[in-house]
Amino acid sequence: MKKIILSCLIFLPLLVSAQEHQVGVRIGEPFSLSYKTFIQEKISVEGLVGRASPNSSQYYRRAFENSPPVSSAIYTSHTTGDAFSLNLRLAYHEDISGEFNISEGALYAFAGAGGQFRTLRANYVWTTPSPSGPSVFRNDRRRNVDFGVEGFIGSEYYLEDLPISIFAEVGLFMEIVDRPGHLKLQGGIGARYMF
Repeated sequence: MKKIILSCLIFLPLLVSAQEHQVGVRIGEPFSLSYKTFIQEKISVEGLVGRASPNSSQYYRRAFENSPPVSSAIYTSHTTGDAFSLNLRLAYHEDISGEFNISEGALYAFAGAGGQFRTLRANYVWTTPSPSGPSVFRNDRRRNVDFGVEGFIGSEYYLEDLPISIFAEVGLFMEIVDRPGHLKLQGGIGARYMF
């Protein structure tokens, strides 16, 4: 609940000055609810709240091995869950309808950058060497928190007769907090309702 209230407080000043509001769903990485508004004719701000996917298995294995619960701990496996993602982004838009001879609706290309906060729960199963008797498996529950920057490009089509836009984008997320320099390819498709 605190995260939702914080998100609302961040976007409240933007809602007052914005001319066009858009809300919708983004399917991809991260899967999110989207709110977008233009603060200038070609500049938009967007907030995404949703669910981030986990990183690779090697990412979590390395995290466990870099910080084991005891020095003799041996990683066995892990599961992840309880994922959350929050993005705040700015984008520049350019009308490219003429380049593609689009006469109904409007096609825009966009590029931008922003910040992303991601968190999820990792449940590790581990053991220690036991010369006598069977191995005893233990659990270690941790919260993985990542913060970083992202860059993205995409295209958005505004329908002629309906207040709906359809978009597709691809981007790159780079962690600054937790594992600086770790890169994650992201992308998504979605639709927004304009009001």
